[in-house]
Amino acid sequence: MKRKGFKSLLFGALYLIVFVVWTLLIQIVDVQPVGQNGTDIGFATINCYFHKLTGVHMVIYTITDWLGLVPIFICLIFAGIGLTQLIQRKSLFRVDYDIIVLGIYYIIVIFGYLIFEMIPINYRPVLIDGFMEASYPSSTTLLVLSVMPTLWFQAKRKMKNEVVLKYVCVFSALFSIFMVVGRTVAGVHWLTDIMGSILLSTGLFLLYRAVVLIIDDKAKA
Repeated sequence: MKRKGFKSLLFGALYLIVFVVWTLLIQIVDVQPVGQNGTDIGFATINCYFHKLTGVHMVIYTITDWLGLVPIFICLIFAGIGLTQLIQRKSLFRVDYDIIVLGIYYIIVIFGYLIFEMIPINYRPVLIDGFMEASYPSSTTLLVLSVMPTLWFQAKRKMKNEVVLKYVCVFSALFSIFMVVGRTVAGVHWLTDIMGSILLSTGLFLLYRAVVLIIDDKAKA
């Protein structure tokens, strides 16, 4: 377990470093004024080619937008579990530590989302309701890929019914794949936006997993 924790920590840090490098490259490699209202877009040739290839599908965008409520609902479930434990055990320190760490993790994800909303790296390739919106990284993809793996991780830790566990894990995987593919082909993001979200969410989840596994080891020591 100890080895798994530090391995997860190492790979999590590596993914975040790659995300930072990727974010910097987007601002300096093949930058062209091909975005809405002539805004600059990095990796312009690849992004424009892929965007023309997929086109824009607002129906898919709307469906995946509404389905973005699913990970929010999952966050609320875990918040409810933590609140129930807090009320029953009458102390924050008696709440399961993996739930406390999960709450901190969700806050970090939200904070990361807000940073990129306030400091846009680039804008969507299409207007949304007539307005330009920050595009990098894809917020829906970031939310889905940050939350759904925690459902799988927590289910494996807490569920004893193997059949239910299997369905939860399959649902988490299939839903994540559907949402990533959906956001990619909907044409409301540049390809680099999706890739950035995958890097950031993977790095953050691996760090969350690492912290929990390391605390597990210390609790058993």
